[in-house]
Amino acid sequence: MSDKNQNCNATGGAIYGLGFIGAAIYFISHAVGFWMGVLGFLKAMVWPAFLVYEAFKALLEVAPK
Repeated sequence: MSDKNQNCNATGGAIYGLGFIGAAIYFISHAVGFWMGVLGFLKAMVWPAFLVYEAFKALLEVAPK
């Protein structure tokens, strides 16, 4: 494997890690109880799926029919 591929993987991991921390802080700070905080932590692990879903939903709203 080349060094170029290894650098791309490291950058993606760093971006995901920062996004995870930000999402965890956001979801947990808005939780009203312990179990909602646990749910917020689980949501933070899958935040890219929420992001892609909302992006596609927004693109479909503005796409010509």
